[in-house]
Amino acid sequence: MSDVNTMRVISQDALGGPEVLKWVEVERPAPRPNEVLVRVRAAGVNPTDWKHRANGGFLGAPPFVLGWDVSGVVEEIGIGVATFKPGDEVFGMLPYPFGHGSHAEYVIAPARALVHKPAGIDHTQAGALPLVSLTAWQALVETADLREGQRILVHAAAGGVGHVAVQIAKARGAQVIGTASAGKHDFLREIGVDEAIDYRSTDFTEAVRDVDVVLDTIGGDNALGSLRVLRPGGIVVSILPVGSTDFYEEAGRLGVRAVRMLVDADRAGMRAITDLIESGSLRATIAGAFPLADAAKAHELGETGRTTGKLVLLAD
Repeated sequence: MSDVNTMRVISQDALGGPEVLKWVEVERPAPRPNEVLVRVRAAGVNPTDWKHRANGGFLGAPPFVLGWDVSGVVEEIGIGVATFKPGDEVFGMLPYPFGHGSHAEYVIAPARALVHKPAGIDHTQAGALPLVSLTAWQALVETADLREGQRILVHAAAGGVGHVAVQIAKARGAQVIGTASAGKHDFLREIGVDEAIDYRSTDFTEAVRDVDVVLDTIGGDNALGSLRVLRPGGIVVSILPVGSTDFYEEAGRLGVRAVRMLVDADRAGMRAITDLIESGSLRATIAGAFPLADAAKAHELGETGRTTGKLVLLAD
């Protein structure tokens, strides 16, 4: 741990592969009004991290510090913060995309992006969950209005967003179809998938019909194909926010709905996620946990595309 005025972060001066990530010592920030300084204990690593590392994405040119998930301990509060005090254990997602910076020993967060960490889970679990859980919650509940008895198809159901979406869908009483390679089907059944499809050997557009909701985590032709498995009036929610207008045009032709979305920080959503955690309905599967200094190794593993669940960095 650095001295009281500095902190170490994982930063980069250039776009590129995992090797551009490096330890850097910087000045420790102070919270402004309605902000909280959090001592990071764990921070999830998501596909958006390695995509931004490689191409800049929404963030443009480096230097920058990645990371949107955070679980940790309140170190200091800014003027006007009434819901937290130093020493509180908190977790949440920094505002996406411009609130990044949790791959560090400390991070500034808007107070309203955080909630108290459930006592029943550790920081590794809590650091894994916010971004993927809010993504799934906002897609399935707020956008698609998934209800009991409906049928949902979750693509890449063993992935970070996918395995959380399965659990949220089951908690809402839906019937879940999930795609994954055959070797992950036992895992899918363990988390509640009712019907598993091996995307390598089966064309889901031929195997699935009349679903109410599709969660598209892949984009491109996968999003277009997903429109064809919906019942009339059904909806595909894609978490890939940019793509061809064919997606919307085909939806109109078929009489179904097509939506692209980006996750957004949200205290109400985090409270809903907390309720699911505390009821035992939601838990992250940890694909790997790495010391913060080994962020590059986490990126390397994530970019294989073969992980099950979530990767986490630990900043003890």
